Amino acid sequence: MTEQHSSAFERGTDGPKVIVAGVDGSDSSLRAAAYAAGLARRQRALLAVVYVQPVGAAGAALGAPVAGTTEEIAEDLVQQIRDATERVRGIFDLRWEFHTFRGDPYGGLVRAADELKADAVVVGASEQAGHRIVGSVAVRLVKAGRWPVTVVP
Repeated sequence: MTEQHSSAFERGTDGPKVIVAGVDGSDSSLRAAAYAAGLARRQRALLAVVYVQPVGAAGAALGAPVAGTTEEIAEDLVQQIRDATERVRGIFDLRWEFHTFRGDPYGGLVRAADELKADAVVVGASEQAGHRIVGSVAVRLVKAGRWPVTVVP
């Protein structure tokens, strides 16, 4: 039996070039971002930090200022990431970008991973008890089977 080699490049087989980290401000998502940053640094990959702004139809119906609140969360996350990057400047070389998408967390992360041509996705484990029954974003990403997914506790 002869061995055949393909010259076509397959995304993700040569090490990750783009690692998407989903953040929502929770402790587990911030740990996931830190873990993804370490992976990106070691692999010399781009870290794409993604915040999905929820489309809060229920909150908007009650008159809650959903858009303003989610913008504040996004700005706070960017500032936290910038502060962390500044602390390690000169020690670690890390390329990163911050992206916001709108929608439900799963759909937003799928869209982000597709648009950014992600080779890997890193998310925090769900901190909500109901997700054990319905299914967390992490479980849904794994089941999609489109990228390697790392779930950080």
